[in-house]
Amino acid sequence: MAILEPDGPPRLPTASARRTGARVIPTEVLAPAWLAVAVVTALATWATIADAERVPATLDVVVAVAALALLPWLWSSRAVPVALALAVLAVVSGAATPAATAGTLHVARWFPVRTAVPVAVVGAAAHAVQALWRPVGLPLGWWVLCDVAVHAALLGWGAYWQERAVVLTSLRERALRAEAEQERRVAEARLAERTRIAREMHDTLAHRLSLLAATAGALEYRPDAPAQQLAEAAARVRGGVSDALEDLRQVVRLLRAGTGEGSDGLLPVPGLSDVERLVAEARAAGGDVTYERTGDAAPPPRVAAAGYRVVQEGLTNARRHAPGARVRVVVDSRPGEVRVRVRDDGGHRAATARAAGSGTGLVGLRERVTLLGGRLEAGPRPDAPGFAVEAWLPWD
Repeated sequence: MAILEPDGPPRLPTASARRTGARVIPTEVLAPAWLAVAVVTALATWATIADAERVPATLDVVVAVAALALLPWLWSSRAVPVALALAVLAVVSGAATPAATAGTLHVARWFPVRTAVPVAVVGAAAHAVQALWRPVGLPLGWWVLCDVAVHAALLGWGAYWQERAVVLTSLRERALRAEAEQERRVAEARLAERTRIAREMHDTLAHRLSLLAATAGALEYRPDAPAQQLAEAAARVRGGVSDALEDLRQVVRLLRAGTGEGSDGLLPVPGLSDVERLVAEARAAGGDVTYERTGDAAPPPRVAAAGYRVVQEGLTNARRHAPGARVRVVVDSRPGEVRVRVRDDGGHRAATARAAGSGTGLVGLRERVTLLGGRLEAGPRPDAPGFAVEAWLPWD
């Protein structure tokens, strides 16, 4: 049932309106209903007057007019008193029977059973009393039986409508919640995918570009270097650009295909055995990097990839934020765990360069390590100048 707002569209009744029984329905619904009850009431009045012998006809007309006047108030906060008043009018004349029946049905439809049952009992009793002093077409016993059956049917019909409306509302709300939950899951999946893409692009491209920046800086700093060295540096720049473009092409291809490979579902990622190549690239770009590998345990690919990314991020940070620093890389691979340490001694520009970093690489790296159940610590070294990135990665 809709509630008509002034200058606005209909809306569903609120919980407070359902409790109080307030029902304001649109005119296009109320008018036909009132007209139908009026027609039935007129017929009932005519039949009552035709059969009346002891009651003046004026009384039936007055009762009919009163019943029709009270009928619209059923859709207000006074619905229960109005329904009881209509039942009282039914005691006086059968002309009020259509309106009293509509009142019983309305209360059963919109009010709790504990409220609707007394109204139905009063209505049935009123019509039974009516039969005691007004002529009816059935013997008194059959009249009372039919009277009780009709009011019980009205009560059940209204309760059925009410429960059906509750079920439909519950199903509608459940569907809306399911739709909202589905939208939330889609949004979370998109966010997670974007985060993975950003992390992958940072891990691959940032390292390549930092190598290019370091090599280009060396060319700028030593323009008078021998031609052979300049040619080798230019070759490294060309090779780095080619590798960066290839990494970017792979990311784009995987995004278009919607699928990925490797430990994190995007790109094939190297493992701990490729750390030595990573260190060699850093040395070729002019970095002072030492590398130590202990243990020969073979961790799972995801753990090995995470260890490689820790070394990669540590070297990239040292190259970007502490140029000229001496870097020490230690990878310890034992059964059940991998420990990675990347430490630098600060370099000659650490104080100014580190302040400019955004820290997004370490954030993504910490997420990667945490997902594997590990722990990542990154910050200034407490025992010496410089910066340290240390990770502990467990595995079964």
